[in-house]
Amino acid sequence: MSEETGAAEDWLRLDPRTVLVRVTLFAGVLGGAALPVAFGLAGTRPLWQAFAWVAAGFALVLGATVVAETVRYRRTRYRVGPERVELHTGLLVVQRRSLARERVRSADLSANLLQRVFGLVKVRVGTGEHTGGESTLELDLVTRSEGERLRHELLARAAAPTGEPDHDNALATLDPRWIRFAPVSFLAPALGGAAVGALMQVSEWFGAQGKVIHWIGDRFEDISLTWMIVDLLLLATLVGAVGALGLWVEMWWNYRLEREPGGTLRVSRGLFTARSVSLEERRLRGIELVQPLGVRLFGAARVDAVATGLAQDDGDKHADLKNLLPPVERDLADRVAAQVLREPEPPTGAPLAAHPRAARDRRVRWALWSVLGPVAVLVLLGLLLTPVLLYVAAGCALVGTPVAVLFALDAYRGLGHGVSGGYLVTRSGTVRRATVALQRSGVIGWTVKQSYFQRRAGILTLTATTAAGAGAYDILDAGRSQGLTFAAEAVPDLLAPFLEPVPDLVPELVPDSVYVREARSTEG
Repeated sequence: MSEETGAAEDWLRLDPRTVLVRVTLFAGVLGGAALPVAFGLAGTRPLWQAFAWVAAGFALVLGATVVAETVRYRRTRYRVGPERVELHTGLLVVQRRSLARERVRSADLSANLLQRVFGLVKVRVGTGEHTGGESTLELDLVTRSEGERLRHELLARAAAPTGEPDHDNALATLDPRWIRFAPVSFLAPALGGAAVGALMQVSEWFGAQGKVIHWIGDRFEDISLTWMIVDLLLLATLVGAVGALGLWVEMWWNYRLEREPGGTLRVSRGLFTARSVSLEERRLRGIELVQPLGVRLFGAARVDAVATGLAQDDGDKHADLKNLLPPVERDLADRVAAQVLREPEPPTGAPLAAHPRAARDRRVRWALWSVLGPVAVLVLLGLLLTPVLLYVAAGCALVGTPVAVLFALDAYRGLGHGVSGGYLVTRSGTVRRATVALQRSGVIGWTVKQSYFQRRAGILTLTATTAAGAGAYDILDAGRSQGLTFAAEAVPDLLAPFLEPVPDLVPELVPDSVYVREARSTEG
């Protein structure tokens, strides 16, 4: 064995400071849990006695943690050999994990604020397979320089000729003006509701929930119940918007999307928790342009990767690995998508074929049923119980019907499909509109589905099966001949065995002279 090979196979340890960092983090969590316990005990015994008991328990648990973390550090070792990445850890239960280097698809780095103070990072090595923890190794923690060395070593690939200089190429960097799209996302109301829930929970811990409720009631004693509810909702939304701004800063600070030598896309971002996610371009199968309703109303979109091996395991608690670009102006999102795909024009901006009116009628019917069903229940309960519910039913019908119809029409306008160069493009959705550009060579099968009502309306749903991203992407409620012809032309020879010419006796059934002989998926 050569000296170089022997050095590569030497077992290495984690950084010794990992014990201090992990114990400090646990102490913070333990202290946060101990405080409400101490105040709870103070209600049944003297305050000093309650705090003494809690402090003793705190010291005992913290001491046990120090011992456990020291043992974990001394029993953990790793090495990167020519063929395998190995990790050994554990005392009572010894774990030996090993990944073949040729299967490694990701080596991502992350570090929270405390870890960054000590110059340490967590390295997560994965194969991208959806097999839970069996497909990943985590080194918690190593120095940043060691993490970068491991990342470059494990992702080293022979660069394919691309016709471009082999140097770092920034595709997008942070623009502070993008923060204006944070408050219009769905996070704002969600964070507002979470803040209200947290306030009530904390007040309950200290036995002051009733006082908080009475204090709020006193502030609105001269206001009607309806306006009090409206004001509280607006206040919660405002708090949520502020929270969304703070969360956006934490997630996207120092954002940079770059193309590294060897054909790797790297996304780095984060204020308190720094993250670095790498994606091999050979795993990329397309792009998804995501537009939640609020973001879309402001003309913005987010860019996600459609790639193989982006398994969302329980090991990644901080980031969605597929995010390439935060919500930005739609034109910029299209340009970045084209650069990521190495295309002169963005496939996500290609003109798409409209779907038949039967698809619109189907959505309008769904919208009406979604409103009239609950209204009918309220009417029935109003007749049986109290006339008040009749007024509630009337209000729901008057407000809900036009809103539901507007959403249905918007959903229909959002439907579309087409082909742009080597990409199949499909678009759908209204609350969350998504435009997916999928490599035609990445489609490994088609599923053709028709419900009873779809058959009567002459429409069908096509599902493109792929090994990347969500695994399947729908073309909803396309015309029967329109959809089948599109599938046959977009991915030639895949659907051909299931199509045959229509006899001249029934040309009106399928104007484009094709019909499906057997609707099923192909796993070729």
